[in-house]
Amino acid sequence: MNQTKIRLLMSILGVLISGLSVGLFKRAFLGVDPFQSLMSGLDAVIPIGFGTLYVIVNALLLLFSIVFDRHKIGIGTIINLFLVGYVAEFSLNRLTVWFPVLPLYGQFIMLLIGIVIMCFASAFYFTADMGVSTYDAISLVISERQNKVPFRFCRIISDLICVITGTLLCLLSGMTWVEVFGVVGIGTIITAFFMGPLIDFFNIHAARPFLEKGSR
Repeated sequence: MNQTKIRLLMSILGVLISGLSVGLFKRAFLGVDPFQSLMSGLDAVIPIGFGTLYVIVNALLLLFSIVFDRHKIGIGTIINLFLVGYVAEFSLNRLTVWFPVLPLYGQFIMLLIGIVIMCFASAFYFTADMGVSTYDAISLVISERQNKVPFRFCRIISDLICVITGTLLCLLSGMTWVEVFGVVGIGTIITAFFMGPLIDFFNIHAARPFLEKGSR
């Protein structure tokens, strides 16, 4: 299999598994990653399906990249835009049916599984190098268009904006603080600070070997 086909396969696998991980995060109800906290807030106040909402929001973010740096856009970006939200919505619905009631330890187990497979999916998606997600593109474009603020700080700022906005939208929707902490909680902290090393691990031990072996 040539490199283009194997990279496309890795992009699709990464996006599908990423959607599943979002469903696990949401069902665990212990906090989601920063961008998903914004999406959860919007989902709480906008009465349309999560999958459709995800496409709309990411299509708007895609316009930003098209205007300021279309080189960040690739087939992987489009796959991410149209698949993640619907896979997450389907996964959450199935998990809710299979696990209608979760004890606290079950929530933590589901959160840990979600973190591991999200890092695995991210490693495949990044290694495929066929375009970044629309949300990732924003911080990359801003950091590259000005030389004063490094990418990591642009990403921290964008993550904080997502978390704060998502929290406010959840509160405006009538959620209690307990419910809000299910959106912005320990899972949010873990994904913000500890995903990097695990993604690197899967890059080295899974994604890169898969790409090299598949390209032979």
